[in-house]
Amino acid sequence: MSWLAEGVRRLSPAYFALVMATGIVSLASMRAGFRLIAVALLWLNVAQYVILVVLFAVRAAQYTRAFTADLRDHRAAPGFLTAVAGTCVLGNQFILIVGWSGVAQGLWVAGMLLWIILTYVIFTNLTIKEHKPSIQDGITGGWLLAVVASQAIAVLSALLSRQFEQPDRLYVNFLALSMWLWGGMMYIWMISLIFYRYTFFPFSPGDLSPPYWINMGAMAISTLAGSLLVENADDAWFLRSLLPFLKGFTVFFWATGTWWIPMLAILAVWRHWWKRFPLTYDPLYWGAVFPLGMYAVATFQMARSMNLDFLLPVPRVFVFVALMAWAATFWGMIRHMLVTARRDGRSPTAGIAASQEGHA
Repeated sequence: MSWLAEGVRRLSPAYFALVMATGIVSLASMRAGFRLIAVALLWLNVAQYVILVVLFAVRAAQYTRAFTADLRDHRAAPGFLTAVAGTCVLGNQFILIVGWSGVAQGLWVAGMLLWIILTYVIFTNLTIKEHKPSIQDGITGGWLLAVVASQAIAVLSALLSRQFEQPDRLYVNFLALSMWLWGGMMYIWMISLIFYRYTFFPFSPGDLSPPYWINMGAMAISTLAGSLLVENADDAWFLRSLLPFLKGFTVFFWATGTWWIPMLAILAVWRHWWKRFPLTYDPLYWGAVFPLGMYAVATFQMARSMNLDFLLPVPRVFVFVALMAWAATFWGMIRHMLVTARRDGRSPTAGIAASQEGHA
């Protein structure tokens, strides 16, 4: 069983991006009218979530040193926040696909507890750490998972608020608004450092890891949260009073996310075609699938909440892009596990570990 032990010890902190990506592609499929695909991906996601919870619990208990080392690492630590986003995205699936609001509320509570614990543990550790890397070596697009995690709480809170009576509905909408605003502020802080790293330091193909797509994904989920708050304006007086601000900043987030798409696509071509960087499976690629699905869902929601029907062709295209990206990455994961198993003469599950040389 040494292969299993090694796989758990080396488990990437960012592997809950698998749940994020599968969940959002499921929701995008639901919005596009592909209910069968949406339901199938929901139950697949439940299985993935349970497996990852067990693996992370075992890693924390049995390999505490490796686990805590990742929590103190500038590149690896933000990956733990995928657990918050994955939990909330799964909660969204339960509400919007099967209508199980009770399960969604349980995941909402779990997501908030994880957010509180991980946010303060990670950023306290990175603050008091004596020896720190430079910006060039320490920051990646994965840092924006802090934004995604905060906005995931905002999205699930805005959806769940509709299940409560007043005044509880008012309170939950205030929580959603607060998390939305905090996530937006954090994006401004972090993207400044990331853009500075982009343009003023040497940039090799290996530096362009898939989590840089979260530059766009963080804006997409901010758009989704803002659009839901616009729809909830009649449920809270403070949302009504802020309605022009909510609409303006929601479009601002969407426009910023849209700007990133061609830029990231050009950089991907530069990385893999011009620089011949090998395109092989890496668990971090789930961090690139998630933004594609989220952009589709967010654009659907913004078009509905603000009567921007002329935008609907955009998400209808991105649903298929997200589905193809998810299928390609999922096949790459399965194939990598099988190839690794044949090569090393061990269980395919061990293949998960072999692909985890990097972290978000």
